[in-house]
Amino acid sequence: MSSVDFSWLIGGPQGSGVESGANVFSKVCAELGYQVFGKREFHSNIKGEHSYFTVRISDKTIHSNVNDVSLMISFDAETIFRHYDEVASGGGIIYDSDLENITTDSVHTLDNYFKKRLHQTLESKNKPFTISGVLEMAKEKGVSLYPVSFKNILASLAEETENPRLKGLVRMFNVIGVSLSLGLIKMPPDSLLKSIDSIFSKKPQIAEINKQAANYSYNYAASNFPDFSFILSGIEKQTDTLLVQGHQGTSIGKMVSGCRFQSYYPITPASDESVFLESNEILEVLNDRPGSTAVIQTEDEISAIGMMIGSALTGTRSSTSTSGPGFALMAEAIGWAGMNEVPIVLTLYQRSGPSTGLPTRHGQDDLSFAVAASFGDFPKVVYASGDIEESFYDTGRCFNYADVYQVPVIHMMDKFLSSSVVTCKRFDPKKITINRGKLLDTIEGEYKRFAFTEDGISPRSRLGLDNGIFWNTGDESDEMGHITEDPQMRIKMMDKRMSKLDLILKQLPEDEQIVSYGIHDYTIISWGSTKGPILDAIEMLKKEGINIGFIQIKLIHPFPTEHVKKLLENTKKIIDIEANHSGQLGKIFKQHVMKEIDYFILKYSGRGMTSTEIYDSLKKIVENKADKREVLEHGS
Repeated sequence: MSSVDFSWLIGGPQGSGVESGANVFSKVCAELGYQVFGKREFHSNIKGEHSYFTVRISDKTIHSNVNDVSLMISFDAETIFRHYDEVASGGGIIYDSDLENITTDSVHTLDNYFKKRLHQTLESKNKPFTISGVLEMAKEKGVSLYPVSFKNILASLAEETENPRLKGLVRMFNVIGVSLSLGLIKMPPDSLLKSIDSIFSKKPQIAEINKQAANYSYNYAASNFPDFSFILSGIEKQTDTLLVQGHQGTSIGKMVSGCRFQSYYPITPASDESVFLESNEILEVLNDRPGSTAVIQTEDEISAIGMMIGSALTGTRSSTSTSGPGFALMAEAIGWAGMNEVPIVLTLYQRSGPSTGLPTRHGQDDLSFAVAASFGDFPKVVYASGDIEESFYDTGRCFNYADVYQVPVIHMMDKFLSSSVVTCKRFDPKKITINRGKLLDTIEGEYKRFAFTEDGISPRSRLGLDNGIFWNTGDESDEMGHITEDPQMRIKMMDKRMSKLDLILKQLPEDEQIVSYGIHDYTIISWGSTKGPILDAIEMLKKEGINIGFIQIKLIHPFPTEHVKKLLENTKKIIDIEANHSGQLGKIFKQHVMKEIDYFILKYSGRGMTSTEIYDSLKKIVENKADKREVLEHGS
């Protein structure tokens, strides 16, 4: 039996239900036992501009998207214009037949840069600047075309169900498209209806209408479109698997870790995490972790971090979530928390900068800034998760790091992760332990908040604790917290705080600092969300007898210099892969390890990496055909 590797793409105007359609498709595939990796791309506007969602499914574990699409469903012209060439030979396009004569000039959301490139391609193939022109090129490539009049489907459905209102419900095009797709690939329809019930569980009347449309469309495709290359009837479902969205790893991780206060100011793509926490504020997590998470939307990011610090001073586990521009506004207060040894966790969902940059697009642009955030020297932890499952457990670690070492912790996430929908192993709350460090419940005698200790970490009082009086200031202070400018006290206090960095490197288990996937002559260093496409690309190369090593650096500050040196001592070529222009991890690596990066594979178009792109670049490197700097460009 051949293995399954199938990619599906749905597109349409922003606000037309592309995401909900993709969620239905993903749920059906997961319910039928397949592994799922889905990713959404969308413009930074509320309605109208192009949005699309790719979902890859397999009977084996997958971590990323690929370049090629097996089946595309489109109910608008722009999706066809933008993505027709991504559909592979042997694949298919289901499209609204009413669109065939639409020209490129009549699609006002097509930008001039893309239109110029498309026109050049159409002219070179002597094709008209129309939907039929690009579909002809797809057909010549070996793509099967499946035209359907979406309006006719609604009209027939309205007549069959004696519900004339259905004729005009164009917002159901997404469900029709999904159902046509599932009928074409012969997936059992029961899971489709179950998924619709799940998504519209609070709106039974809407669920019923959508199920009628789904049934009709599924049967239409199954009857009228025979002999498609892919038949996917389901496999045995693995136990203990979840279908989760990107922000849910950190959200649920915060609940389980005992985070009971989160402040935020809305910003893409970080807001989804706080919205999820808001919708689950009242919770019961295991028997020993009851409680609720207070979620406060503030007037700006400066207020958000100020409220989080204030909450942390009461002894409450506290956090905030933001993206690059919001993080910039928080920088001064992070320094205040560092000076006053306040344990906070800041989840940083990166996007493309600088300035507003590409506000809904992907980038790993903020690493250098996170490491250097705020002025002056103070200890902090910068920690990066590589996937959604990892982010759940890493969130627990981040809160422990903050409490034990009494430092700000910046947990690096990004848009690639936040916009992904994946199947993974069910989260296990029992694997998250809670370590509050030297947080005191009672105090006897004189209390010094910043007392000098052997390990550099002082016992910590909560606000309001009997005998636990202390002072906080943005100035240098003595052991009580009183302002001082004495030079000897300044040296002792700076040394006390900064010694925590060495302690962190000494005490954190090595597998929490770096995850090694093998060392070979060619070895990749990387961090964050590049993990998934790298692992898939390495697996593709392994099938060809090419072995590539990979170390995922999770603890980026303080940098685990000696551990990295030891791991890479025998490798011949070091390849840095990351989603920014300057190779920010590569610079940090060179600074600490004193070794040059041999090759960079970088992407900064605002689109996430695919395993296909990384595979192609790695193969060029091994064959000595690559430039020192390979820049990836796939994505519309």
